[in-house]
Amino acid sequence: MGWQLPIISAGLVLRWVLVCSDPVHDCILSHECGLALFLLSLSFHPLAFFNHSAKSEPGLDNDAFNCILSRFGNISRTDRRYNSYIARVHDSLLRRVLRGEQYLKLYSYRYVINGFAVLVTPGQAEKLSRRREVANVVLDFSVRTATTHTPQFLGLPHGAWTEVGGFESAGEGIVIGFVDTGIDPTHPSFADNICEHPYPVPARFSGICEVTRDFPSGSCNRKLIGARHFAASAITRGIFNATQDYASPFDGDGHGTHTASVAAGNHGIPVVVAGHHFGNASGMAPHSHIAVYKALYKSFGGFAADVVAAIDQAAQDGVDIISLSITPNRRPPGLATFFNPIDMALLSAVKAGIFVVQAAGNTGPSPKSMSSFSPWIFTVGAASHDRGYSNSIILGNNVTIHGVGLAPGTDTTYKLISAIHALNNETSVASDMYVGECQGSSSFNQDLVQGNLLICSYSIRFVLGLSTVKQALQTAKNLSAAGVVFYMDPFVIGFQLNPVPLKMPGIIIPSPDDSKILLQYYNSSLERDGLTKKIIRYGAVARIVGGLKANYSNSAPKVMYYSARGPDPEDNFLEDADIMKPNLVAPGNFIWAAWSSLGTDSVEFQGESFAMMSGTSMAAPHVAGLAALIKQKFPSFSPSAIASALSTTASLCNKTGGPIMAQRAYANPDLNQSPATPFDMGSGFVNATAALDPGLIFYSSYDDYMQFLCGINGSAPVVLNYTGQNCWVYNSTINGADLNLPSIVISKLNQSTTVQRSVINIAGNETYNVGWSPPSGVSVKVVPTRFTIASGERQILSVYLNATMNSSVASFGRIRLFGNQGHSVNIPLSVGVQILIKHY
Repeated sequence: MGWQLPIISAGLVLRWVLVCSDPVHDCILSHECGLALFLLSLSFHPLAFFNHSAKSEPGLDNDAFNCILSRFGNISRTDRRYNSYIARVHDSLLRRVLRGEQYLKLYSYRYVINGFAVLVTPGQAEKLSRRREVANVVLDFSVRTATTHTPQFLGLPHGAWTEVGGFESAGEGIVIGFVDTGIDPTHPSFADNICEHPYPVPARFSGICEVTRDFPSGSCNRKLIGARHFAASAITRGIFNATQDYASPFDGDGHGTHTASVAAGNHGIPVVVAGHHFGNASGMAPHSHIAVYKALYKSFGGFAADVVAAIDQAAQDGVDIISLSITPNRRPPGLATFFNPIDMALLSAVKAGIFVVQAAGNTGPSPKSMSSFSPWIFTVGAASHDRGYSNSIILGNNVTIHGVGLAPGTDTTYKLISAIHALNNETSVASDMYVGECQGSSSFNQDLVQGNLLICSYSIRFVLGLSTVKQALQTAKNLSAAGVVFYMDPFVIGFQLNPVPLKMPGIIIPSPDDSKILLQYYNSSLERDGLTKKIIRYGAVARIVGGLKANYSNSAPKVMYYSARGPDPEDNFLEDADIMKPNLVAPGNFIWAAWSSLGTDSVEFQGESFAMMSGTSMAAPHVAGLAALIKQKFPSFSPSAIASALSTTASLCNKTGGPIMAQRAYANPDLNQSPATPFDMGSGFVNATAALDPGLIFYSSYDDYMQFLCGINGSAPVVLNYTGQNCWVYNSTINGADLNLPSIVISKLNQSTTVQRSVINIAGNETYNVGWSPPSGVSVKVVPTRFTIASGERQILSVYLNATMNSSVASFGRIRLFGNQGHSVNIPLSVGVQILIKHY
């Protein structure tokens, strides 16, 4: 007798739809029958279009639209009948096309994409693609995951928070949806009883809280108002481990808990790690609501099919903001990077009024390393903030070496002994090549280690998780060492080493060059027997200065070396798009935030309630939280208006008033830095307070983005496939430089060009003077150079650019609008490949 396989809809409602024999089931799970997961979109519009003026959309099949309306009446975002109807349409199509054949449908996408994810053979996928109603077929692909002081650094307590009634109400009524690794609902950062100020749940939000053994009833509250998980693609591939990955919204990794608290964690939560207090934590919008859509997992990352399902559900639930601290594992193939299921789903989300924030990726500092591509997505790079933790070791020759480690210091000077010189008689480096990493006490002679500072190697195995600082500390403790010193293996380059809790005197020296200085001093201080060459005296001594106290730098902010850089690649041939990426940078380095009680992403913080992490993953939720403050103050702001407010007000200077610097190399990044360009930092470093009073706004509509997509050479069939809209209905198309964005990028200037920008005044009447600094080799003129604009009025700016010299590299400039009421609008310029007119 055959048996049935479950399919999971985008709402995670289990249904039985397909009867398969046991051999087919075994084939699916073993991947021995050529099956693959495909994402299909249909030519008919998703529900989001019916909720946002679908009748007036160019290219919409109005006959089909009216047919649906007559059947269902006014379709709402939460209309179960229409949701059920769409799922039945998908099922019917599969039954008709694949009559009598085996397949497995995993998701029905209904809100931002009308389509489904199905496990079929390539031949079956090709058969489906020939159907007129099937617009697009894409193979599933993988994705990956890319604070206590940052509110003060960003000036929130006396700036942006005061604009929205203080931290007690900052973000009130705004729902931020997180597509990430889940959340730990027991963390105090997500409790709804911390503040006396009430948490009214927005009536428009329709999400639910999934209940499982790992995520029991009561996990959600008025703060955490929705939680689901999406893993059908991973389950189908046979790589999902329910015990390790948790078949629930619970965060077994830590990443999702961290990012959610950065954006929206409660205010004033004590950060206590390893028994030490590091201040009080707060999210950027501490009174906003959190909705969790778990689609990534520690052991394997995630897959597009699950991520699209999460986005689809978040949009249908009614979130205001989507925060994505994830990026694709590879650049999307095809005509242009913008044409991929995730970005196109996000385009529909933006059409529905949702502001989308995405991490730039941690693949910097090389040019074109950007992992977030589309102009409707707000891309955030990572910068340092002014607080750091460093300790040091003072050698017996009075040389001081700086390192990291949240550790106490030593009260006096102690003898140094290398792990490889403290082995017992049964152990040798030849028999255990990793013994120098101090991963087990049984290999060592306690008499040699006791009361001394043990020197251990920090190799690539620590980066890979094969060795841990935690285990080395346990070894040192078992041997009664006075402390531990880690030196960096020279092969570990480009790894961001966060300060970790050491729980005993200790230091990690992150620089291979400084590590060499330590080892040279140690080796030169050894005394050996002249005949046997055995060590008879360990002469090196040192004292560790503790690293529990924060120190502050005036050089912040600084673009971190790992933060992905522009220019924005338009396709796999690395042609440049006329789109500015990143949009800006935000704090992403050494960020304290909540940690899951069972989080395993950082072994050193296991069992702790807070962790310090670095990456563009940490930068993106900073902006998501700040966007919530903007949305709270300006409820009618569109996604492009929020993006404009953040971009045009970004800071260009560090704390000393000098230019923001960008690190240029993995090795010794602070010695390899130069002033940041727009390809490093976009418009600049986020300025929370100024973003709440931008003065002028650049507005871009869904139709603008469609005209841009239709302007890509040969894109008409692809646009039709993804959106169901015909490019011919638009009277004109535009390129990226003509999008009404708060930046201007021209990747290939052929002699001269003119672009226009339109601004709307959301403040009082004001007079603006226009100034600019032209890119090298380009003359710039902006008309008008002065204008007065009333509240609510629009002003057109014409920007004329002419090449004055041939060049094959991009150069940068800026346009600034200075208002007499204190507003200042910043528009970065980037101009590439300039070609002069030839005179004969």
